[in-house]
Amino acid sequence: MFSIDSKLLKTIADMNSVPPGAYNIRKNGQSIGRNSSENIEIISKTDKSGIDIKIAPGTIGEEVHIPVILSESGMTDLVYNDFYIGENCDVVIVAGCGIHNDGCADSRHDGIHAFHIGANSKIKYVEKHYGEGTGSGARILNPKTIINLGKNAYAEMEMVQISGVSTTKRETEAHLAESAKLLITERLMTDGTQSAESDVDIYMDGKGSSCRIISRSVGKENSVQLFHPRVFGNCACKAHVQCDSIIMGGAKISSVPEISANDMGAELVHEAAIGKINSDQLIKLMTFGLSEAQAEEIIIEGFLK
Repeated sequence: MFSIDSKLLKTIADMNSVPPGAYNIRKNGQSIGRNSSENIEIISKTDKSGIDIKIAPGTIGEEVHIPVILSESGMTDLVYNDFYIGENCDVVIVAGCGIHNDGCADSRHDGIHAFHIGANSKIKYVEKHYGEGTGSGARILNPKTIINLGKNAYAEMEMVQISGVSTTKRETEAHLAESAKLLITERLMTDGTQSAESDVDIYMDGKGSSCRIISRSVGKENSVQLFHPRVFGNCACKAHVQCDSIIMGGAKISSVPEISANDMGAELVHEAAIGKINSDQLIKLMTFGLSEAQAEEIIIEGFLK
């Protein structure tokens, strides 16, 4: 269940096929494939590791893919990617990292992504993290995302980490200009002794801006999770933070939402709920001949969609 693009990552790694349009494929700290399109230019940074992705104003219906693959045990990879999206665009950006570690040394990827989104533009950003391998070495992913939304711009950020990552520290920071809109959806599952921490800071700086943060997570066995979203309403704006978690076994989950209104026109709401799987749902599924484990998996899968 939830094999997040592992087949795609393997295909890309073998270089038998590449995604259409603009792309940059990074493997074990090196770019192994790149393509720019007429409206999307990808260039290497000259002062540090990473790339600049420049999307021309008025670009509509195009995609850019920037997968990262780590397959060497003991590999540490740090990359800085900046996205410059011109005005009046509507584009999709697909990113994420797959770590395969069969060794005893830790493998780690830290990705710092900064988005500079022009006025009236719309982006959908999909980030998927996945870990696998039989080795004792940890699989570590620490993404940092910085979002600067221009006037009347819209960003939908889908951030998914379902399997195989030993530890993760996610940092997200967003600044919203006038009438800008932001939707962040985070889906996370941990098991074993895995740990995950997610810090989200949203600054509502422009009048009429709005934000919604949706976090759904499942903690299994002895894993630990901490989700800490903070919203600062600095003007007449609206924000809604929703955190829902399922806890199983000996897991520990903490959800600590904060909202700060610094203007009388700020309308901010937060909700947080942590609980076990609903027993009525479990029994109903088991009446169809499913085992308890199978019923649990179906409920979890539906919850994390």
